[in-house]
Amino acid sequence: MSVQTSQNTPKRLFIKTYGCQMNVYDSERMRDVLRPLGYQPVDTAENADLVVLNTCHIREKATEKVYSELGQIKKMKEAAGGKMTVAVAGCVAQAEGAEIMRRQPAVDLVLGPQAYHKLPEMVARASRAVGERLETEFETLEKFDALPKAREADGPSAFLSVQEGCDKFCTFCVVPYTRGAELSRPVDAIVAEARSLASQGVREITLLGQNVNAWHGAPPEIEGGNEWSLGQLARHLSKIGGIERIRYTTSHPRDMDDDLIAAHGDTPELMPFLHLPVQSGSNRILKAMNRDHTAESYLDSLRRIREARPDIALASDFIVGFPGESDQDFEDTMNLVREVGYAIAYSFKYSPRPGTPAADMFGHVPEEVKDERLQRLQALLREQQGEFNASKIGETIPVLVTGKGRNPGQMHGRSPWMQAIHFDAPDHLIGQIVDVKVVGATLNSLTGEYATAVEAA
Repeated sequence: MSVQTSQNTPKRLFIKTYGCQMNVYDSERMRDVLRPLGYQPVDTAENADLVVLNTCHIREKATEKVYSELGQIKKMKEAAGGKMTVAVAGCVAQAEGAEIMRRQPAVDLVLGPQAYHKLPEMVARASRAVGERLETEFETLEKFDALPKAREADGPSAFLSVQEGCDKFCTFCVVPYTRGAELSRPVDAIVAEARSLASQGVREITLLGQNVNAWHGAPPEIEGGNEWSLGQLARHLSKIGGIERIRYTTSHPRDMDDDLIAAHGDTPELMPFLHLPVQSGSNRILKAMNRDHTAESYLDSLRRIREARPDIALASDFIVGFPGESDQDFEDTMNLVREVGYAIAYSFKYSPRPGTPAADMFGHVPEEVKDERLQRLQALLREQQGEFNASKIGETIPVLVTGKGRNPGQMHGRSPWMQAIHFDAPDHLIGQIVDVKVVGATLNSLTGEYATAVEAA
C-alpha cells in the first residue's frame, strides 16, 4: 500500500522514548517515516494527533510503566473525542503486543522494533479502521531497506544504527526475543547515511547496535579485500569530510577483536571512550549468565585496549544479586572494579524477566542483600567517576559544542571522554570543536573556560 504525502495542515506527533540509545535512534527514524504524512514533532502528548510510546523491556517494571502511561493517554484521547491515534512500539510491544491490545483498548497500533518502517501504512489503515493493528514480526532487512534514505539531523551529534539483534542469549536478557537475531547493515547503506548526516553539520556519529562490535560486512567494491569488522568500518567512516568524532555502543567482550583494538590506536577520530559491559567479576556468575567470557579475559582485553590508546576512559554495566551470587562472588566484582578504575558505570539489582532462563534459576538473592550490595558497589563507582572527572582539572581539552546551557551565555558540550562540560562562549560555536580549559568538576559534569577567551584576558 502506498501512502500519499499530506498537503494539509501539519499533524502533531508526540513520541516518548524509553531506554537505550537504539530506541532514541528508532524514534528519530519514526519521525522520518511519518514526515511525508504531514506529522511534525511536539513536546507533549496532550492534543497530539498521533502518540507513540517507544518502549524498553530491559528494566524492572517496564510493562507496568507503559500501562500507567497509557492510562493517562487514554484520558487525553477521551478528552479529544477519540481523535488521537495511539501506538505502542519497541521491545515491550514485541513481548506483550497482544496483551497490550487486550488490556488497553485506547491503543490503536502495536509494532515491534523491526516494523516501524510500516508505521505510515499502519496509521493510514487505522484511520480507516481496517487492516492488521498488530505488527511484531522480525523483518530487519526489510526495515532497513524501506527506511527513507535521508535523515533530518538534530544537532552536531547523531546516532547511526549499524547492527541489530543479539545471538548471545545471556540468561538474564530479553533482547534476543524482542530484537531478533544479529544482523549487520551493509557498508554502503551506513556510509550513505553518515554522508547525509555530515552534509547537515553532524560532526560526531555514534554507531549503534545491541552488540555493535559484532558488526561485519563486505567492503565496498572499490576497497576490495576480506570482510570488514567494526574497526575497519570506523576507519572508513573517519575519511568522510566533516565527521570528526566516532563512537560506538554497546559492545560485548566476546567481540572485542584485535582489529577493533588496533583501530583505537590508529584512528584519531575514534574517541577514547569504551563502554564494555562485564556484568560481574565472578567467573562462576559469568558462566551462569552465559556471558561467554571470564573476568581474566575481560581484563586482558582492557589491558590491550589501554596499550593501544593510553588515554581511553572505560565504562561498564553491572548486575548485582544475580541468582546464586554469594558474598565472595560479589567481592570478586568489587575487586575487578578496583583493578579497572571506571570513568562511569551503570549498576542495577537483578530482576527476573519472564521467559528468560535466569527467572527460573534457584538461589534468588533476598532484596535486602541486593540493596546492600548495590549501595556498596555504587559508592565505589561514584568515587572512581569523581576522581576521573577531577583528573581533567587544569587540562585544555577539545570540546564538541552541542548547544546552549541553562544560563545566559553558557554553552554545553561533550569531551572526548563523554563528559558533559559547561562554559561561557558565543552561541555561534554550536557544532564546532573548540578548546576549553577545565576549571571545575562534579560527579556528573565539568565546568570550563573557552580557551580563546582565556588567551584574550
